[in-house]
Amino acid sequence: MKLTDKECKKTLCVCVINEHSVLARISGLFAGRGYNIESLSVAPLPNSEFSYITITTKGSLRVLEQIVKQLHKLIPVLSVSESQNLLQKEMVLIKLPPKQPLADIEALCRSYNGSISEASNKHIILSATDDPIRIESFIKALEAYKPKEIVKSGVVAIER
Repeated sequence: MKLTDKECKKTLCVCVINEHSVLARISGLFAGRGYNIESLSVAPLPNSEFSYITITTKGSLRVLEQIVKQLHKLIPVLSVSESQNLLQKEMVLIKLPPKQPLADIEALCRSYNGSISEASNKHIILSATDDPIRIESFIKALEAYKPKEIVKSGVVAIER
């Protein structure tokens, strides 16, 4: 297997002109070439006409190189950053059944930059924001509490 055939994950930070159909064009680029988007986060940049799109995808080095080249060709794309030096965060909300040991859950939450956001006789809702790998670990650590629902944001990233 060549180095270019090895599959890896990459986070791309894309600055675009904030206009209609930009996200459709970017997602269409991925879909049309059979590339998968693992995570997608979009938000307008304050006090500007631009938006910031964070895309996490997986593929061979050759495929990832093609994705970046194709993104650069799209008209509303101003820049594509594929730096290895990114600060990445992801958020998760987890709904647990009621009557769980709150002290144990709270201690677990704190170790993953999280907290109990709501507790009632219907459910307990937790939230945590951390590195994507640690969020996956947090979810696994909570499997023993039999989560009723798990919702994750997309990864957001900024170059260091």
